[in-house]
Amino acid sequence: MSVHSWGRPLCRSADLPERGAAHRFELPGADGRPQAAFVLRVEGELRAYLNRCAHQPTELDWNPGQFWDAEGRELICSLHGAAYEPRSGRCLGGPCGRGRLQPVAVHEQDGWVYGPAPAAGGSADDNAPSAPNPLPHAR
Repeated sequence: MSVHSWGRPLCRSADLPERGAAHRFELPGADGRPQAAFVLRVEGELRAYLNRCAHQPTELDWNPGQFWDAEGRELICSLHGAAYEPRSGRCLGGPCGRGRLQPVAVHEQDGWVYGPAPAAGGSADDNAPSAPNPLPHAR
C-alpha cells in the first residue's frame, strides 16, 4: 500500500455508489491506537466519520459497511437506533441527544478516495487497493 501526500488510498470512487454501502477503514486515534471509520457518498459528495455512536462508544453499522435506514435517508446506530443526518453527522433522534458523528477528512481524486495514513503500529486496511502513483518523481 502506498501513501501519497494527501493520504492513503481507501477505495476506488466507483466503489461508493450514492447512498450505498460504506467503505470501512482504520485511522490513528488520539492515543495512537487504530479507530474504526467509514466513508460513503451522499448527494454526490463524500462524507466520512469515525464509526462510533455519539450516545455510546460502539460501532454504528448493523453489518460491515451498512449504515443506512431502510429508506436510505439517515445513518442509524445498530445498537440503540440513534439516527444521524448523513451530510452533517448531526443527531436527528434517539439516544444521541444533541451529539453528532465525528467527521474524518477524505479526498477524492482521479477515481480514488484517499484518507489519513494508518496508525503507527496499527494495521493498514488490507482491503484498500494500491492506487497508481500520480507523481512519477515520488516513486
